[in-house]
Amino acid sequence: MVERYAEWLIRWRWGVIVLTLLWLLAAAYGTRFLTFSNDYRVYFTKENPQLLAFEKLQNTYNKVDNVLIVITPKEGDVFTASTLDAVEGLTQAAWQIPYSTRVDSLTNFQYTRGADDDLVVTDLVKDATVLSAAELSQVRLTALAEPLLAQRMISKDGRVTAVNVTVQLPERDLQKEVPEVVGHVRQMVASFKSQHPDLEARLTGGIMMNNAFSEAARDDLQTLVPLMFLVIVVVMALALRTTASVVSTVLVIAMSIISAMGLAGWAGIVLTPPSVSAPVVIMTLSVANCMHLLTSYLHAMYQGMDRHAAMVDSIKVNFHPFFLTNVTTVVGFLTMNFSEAPPFRDLGNILSIGVLTNYLLCITFLPALVMMLPIKVRPGGDKTIARMGRFAEFIIRNRYRSLWIVALIAAVLIAFVPKNELNDNFVEYFDDSYQFRRDTDYSSANLTGMYQLFYSVESGRANGVTDPDYLRTLESFAEWYRQQPEVQHVASFTEIMKRLNKNMHEEDQSYYRVPEDRELSAQYLLLYEMSLPFGLDLNDQINIDKSATRMIVSIKNLTSSQILALEARAQQWLQHNAPTIKAEGTGPILMFSYIGMRNIQSMLVGSMWSLLAISVVVIFALWSLRLGIISLIPNIVPILMAFGVWGLFVGQVSLAASVVASAALGIIIDDTVHFLSKFKYARQKKGLSAEDAVRYAFTTVGTAIWYMTVVLVAGFLVLGLSGFELNSSLGILTAVTITIALVVDFMLMPPLLIIMEGKRDAK
Repeated sequence: MVERYAEWLIRWRWGVIVLTLLWLLAAAYGTRFLTFSNDYRVYFTKENPQLLAFEKLQNTYNKVDNVLIVITPKEGDVFTASTLDAVEGLTQAAWQIPYSTRVDSLTNFQYTRGADDDLVVTDLVKDATVLSAAELSQVRLTALAEPLLAQRMISKDGRVTAVNVTVQLPERDLQKEVPEVVGHVRQMVASFKSQHPDLEARLTGGIMMNNAFSEAARDDLQTLVPLMFLVIVVVMALALRTTASVVSTVLVIAMSIISAMGLAGWAGIVLTPPSVSAPVVIMTLSVANCMHLLTSYLHAMYQGMDRHAAMVDSIKVNFHPFFLTNVTTVVGFLTMNFSEAPPFRDLGNILSIGVLTNYLLCITFLPALVMMLPIKVRPGGDKTIARMGRFAEFIIRNRYRSLWIVALIAAVLIAFVPKNELNDNFVEYFDDSYQFRRDTDYSSANLTGMYQLFYSVESGRANGVTDPDYLRTLESFAEWYRQQPEVQHVASFTEIMKRLNKNMHEEDQSYYRVPEDRELSAQYLLLYEMSLPFGLDLNDQINIDKSATRMIVSIKNLTSSQILALEARAQQWLQHNAPTIKAEGTGPILMFSYIGMRNIQSMLVGSMWSLLAISVVVIFALWSLRLGIISLIPNIVPILMAFGVWGLFVGQVSLAASVVASAALGIIIDDTVHFLSKFKYARQKKGLSAEDAVRYAFTTVGTAIWYMTVVLVAGFLVLGLSGFELNSSLGILTAVTITIALVVDFMLMPPLLIIMEGKRDAK
């Protein structure tokens, strides 16, 4: 049946080519529907409890999307007239940033003081150029003593300050809105730096992070795709040694990518930094089918067959292995739908589409195209078969030694798997090549960072935030957090109330505490709110009915497990000390910490289902329970060994690394299936012994497996060059897994086959 199909395909090759091109045009039209999201929230499903809690907090108070402009005077002192004047000017200019709703800085901090029975509220710094040395000194003392400023808007040593711009995007088109804000900010800061060459300015914040996501995706497309294309051309040229074969392979790869991305557009998939890497992965995987078909075709011609007979033989030999390997690869990628992060689901689905498309092209378009191109080879000119035969002899002679050496190495590496720990941090998704990462690290080390926990602390009733009992509990909670070694700063509403209480008692420091009387507390708050200028109200700290306040905890750069442990301690403190108050921690860093933990669990389940499904497919395809069981070893062991290597040299499993097992399982099964199918064919159709069947498998498919592994490893290592950690970790760990899989397939599986089948022959 397969032979008749091959004959039909060669006969009607022109029609196949035309129909394929028409189908390609229809699929490619879908690329116009592709959109890209640069919002970090795309990593969470709409039902994600941490995302829901975060959105609830943002809807209750001001948005936390922001741009933080960190300013450092080269002379090392913020409290000079020239620097404060520059900060004043930048604060005013920041109000012109698109979609800005609030601007906070050292200079416009609402400083309060008592005047008889009245409350005076003014900017901390006004007209800095006319301030005397004594007045500048007083500004320094006030700023460094103010808990809401110190280590938040001004460093403890007074060397670094910041202007924080709160941005509320319409969210109608983030792909345009975020670059609009970032473009304006960068232009404004460039002008600021040219006017003040003695000041350094760095940009961080949520808006800058969102923009970094899109920049990472764009950089990967511009650099990795051309580099991978070059690698494939070089390897294919070395492997196939015919121009026509290389050209046809490149064409099929391009068609596979265009079709996959076009169909993704038709399906309404939104691209994200992880899914934008799909073209590189599809390009890598597409080589496998092309390589097997063309190496079998050229091998037959080297043996003296004419072109027609060689192509029929190649299709006949590869048809069933193609189907089996592509099905198992698709199963592996589809299990990425178990991921808690939608971008990895989209990546798995796009890759599945790409693999299926490439499979269809390789059993239709590629043979038809090759038969149209001039390909000439010299019979007997393929020396790689001889080299693979010699390697097979080496393994057969040393099968026990090879088996035990690989088994020992595997045992040692697998022992390091427990050394891996989850460590996911959205800022560290970007390496030091990104300005955003460098600026954020500087801000975290010298002032404040992006790692924040947010709490909406409920009082239980309207206007309850002025209740002394509530304020004392809130102050105790904030003070507990300040005592934790992981914490950099705590911003609590109680700091305002304590300052107001002191102001209204003639600046008596002994009254720097929570007011004792509720009515008095409410009057202080009302008086303060009436004195605040437009845009600097308390909506970012108090909800509408004054039943809750927001507390912000800035923390150091911690691992996901450390962040979750800190939040657990906070909930335990609330349960023991304030059981009537509900305050659930939220924020992007906590969201990523939770999703990382859950993703490992969900992908573990996905990997188990993938392994089960692939094993069933292999058993039925090979129609051999024994070979199916043997196939599990070269599929499971490389993944465990790779994570052992990762635990030994890296030790941190990120969100991306947690999906590698499922993705890699579908890839490495290909080599196992091709080798086992040739082994079984030699045993059943040719009646060869176990040793001779291994020789046959090495000489017929060993070269293709070798070159295919080189391409796969090179492709994923190219992905590993990405400055975006989710892509680089996925690329490097997958490349390590595939490399180990080749060693296992060539040095562990053949000895197992010889030993087990040899015993069966003896019986």
